[in-house]
Amino acid sequence: MKNLKPLLAGALALACVPALAHPAAVVHGHGFAAGFMHPFTGLDHVLAMLAVGIWSVRQPHARALPLAFLAMLFIGVVTGVAGLEIPELETGIALSVAVMGVLIFVAARLPASVGALMLAVFAILHGNAHGHEMPAVASAMGLLAGSALLVEAGRLLGRVSPALLLKLAGAVIAAAGVMLAASATASGIA
Repeated sequence: MKNLKPLLAGALALACVPALAHPAAVVHGHGFAAGFMHPFTGLDHVLAMLAVGIWSVRQPHARALPLAFLAMLFIGVVTGVAGLEIPELETGIALSVAVMGVLIFVAARLPASVGALMLAVFAILHGNAHGHEMPAVASAMGLLAGSALLVEAGRLLGRVSPALLLKLAGAVIAAAGVMLAASATASGIA
């Protein structure tokens, strides 16, 4: 239990980082490197990508889910580049993080079609936000590469971590998602 304290402290510290992976939050370059680094600059994106990887490991069609997620992330980017505005986008993104955390916490196994549909919606939300801020093709390809790396890191964590640690990670991810949703809602009201 002593070894979990630094992990929990680090996770809680990360939860205090502002969400920067959203439209107009920061100015980004438009090359591959800027796109690749972008997924690592927003707590919501980092947690969502890791959670997708962790959760997908124990699902039916576990190998196909991350690829489908990344394909739909690209579709989401295209919708953002095309100018599609999704209402309450920030709140939807934050809630996707919270839902993924809960699914990990309860070790939920969903039917393949339900899991794929859920991940498709989450991917489109995340991709749309990034498409608004990174419209260049090179940055979009970098974004997908960085996101794929985070999803694979999550898959590795999901395969090698003990169940109790995954449960704790799910709880931390869910709590961070709820805090991000509250922040998005509060900024939308102001």
